[in-house]
Amino acid sequence: MTGVPLIIAFVLAIALMIVAISKWHIHPFLSIMCVSILLALVAGIKIDTIPTVIGQGFSGTFTSIGIVIILGALVGTLLEKTGAALKMADCVVKLVGKKKPELAMLLMGWIVSIPVFCDSGFVILNPIRKSLVQRTQKSSVASTVALAMGLYIAHCFIPPTPGPIAAANTLYGQGLGMEANLIQVMGIGALCSIFPMIAAYFYALYIGKRVKAKDEPTGQDATKQTYEELVASYGKLPSGFASFAPIIVPIILMGLSSALSMAGKAVPFITFLGTPIIALAVGVLLGVLLLVQSGKIKDFYEITNDTLKTVGPILFVTAAGGVLGKVISSSNLIDFIKNNAEVLKTMGYLFPFILAAILKTAQGSSTVAITTSAGIIAPIMQSIGFVTPVSAALVVVAIGAGAMTVSHANDSYFWVVTNFGEMDTSQGYKTQTVGTLIIGIASLIEVLILSLFLR
Repeated sequence: MTGVPLIIAFVLAIALMIVAISKWHIHPFLSIMCVSILLALVAGIKIDTIPTVIGQGFSGTFTSIGIVIILGALVGTLLEKTGAALKMADCVVKLVGKKKPELAMLLMGWIVSIPVFCDSGFVILNPIRKSLVQRTQKSSVASTVALAMGLYIAHCFIPPTPGPIAAANTLYGQGLGMEANLIQVMGIGALCSIFPMIAAYFYALYIGKRVKAKDEPTGQDATKQTYEELVASYGKLPSGFASFAPIIVPIILMGLSSALSMAGKAVPFITFLGTPIIALAVGVLLGVLLLVQSGKIKDFYEITNDTLKTVGPILFVTAAGGVLGKVISSSNLIDFIKNNAEVLKTMGYLFPFILAAILKTAQGSSTVAITTSAGIIAPIMQSIGFVTPVSAALVVVAIGAGAMTVSHANDSYFWVVTNFGEMDTSQGYKTQTVGTLIIGIASLIEVLILSLFLR
């Protein structure tokens, strides 16, 4: 099969995948795998080669990204369990001040969610949010929205969160045939956070005046003791430097390696330390030191085990996305797109944004939306004009922007924010859903503007 019928088959396959995940509640791994096999059959891939295609797509993803995702998630868990995430949040509060709790929550959410999942990050930081609300007598809803948006932006844009890591490796690897430059993706992800962060801050202030949660300040410092108890439960919190080190040191190592490589003065030992796997392994070691200092090293086995349980489904969904991408690249769809690439070229970065937004809104998971979109786009990257590492990094962010548009009832994060923010469902739609729409569009606008200067 080729031409327009193949395009129609592809669209129907994606629609079937969305229905299977969102309506029939079939696990994304099984949904993507089944759709990949059906598409391979319909697309006319030789039936005796289909198992090989599936195996190559699956194993290729694990080879390029599996260890990186595991180590990144382990860093996040160690920061959470040792109280380092709490300490980082306190540092941001001291920097911004208690008079602007919305800005404090936005920034600390963005920082904490770089290594920690946004769902966990909201739960960790919510006691601080409640404490700040009572101490400042400012809007609870405004702080909830600011925290939720800050967490979400970093979650969708910046490695070592699994979605952006997987997308970067897929787009650089399958799309451009080179190793992903994670420090470049981090830098562009951070840069592209500016517009959505500004939009999130002002929307939080706006909606905070119009929606009232159940935990609005009453003039009594009702959560002060709760916050103190939270801090006490960790024992003595680590220092600010030690808390940030598991995140900052890997970034410095990767950045130094990239800088020396671009300058043509690569140092083998620095190159070794700057590879994502080794850099994140250093981050894990620094996290283990925090665990030793907190007297919880005996929990390291259980922490690692829990992390692997959490990361397992993400790894398999990511690998399934790799299978779908391999099926697409093995079909005649690539040749058809190459021959008609001018149509998609005119859409530019709007294409990955729309694709990810459709997948996100339909099935709920940002990680599934990111990894699946990357798998679909990777084989056609060069055909539609994304031919440089910088353009690949911008595509990662464009996909991430789409994958946050929008969070609603089929997204677990929607319920975390709504319930912990003490709002009802209708208020959740006004705050979380509309908020993610606004930051998604703001992100896309920034990507489009930056694409005029970064190529």
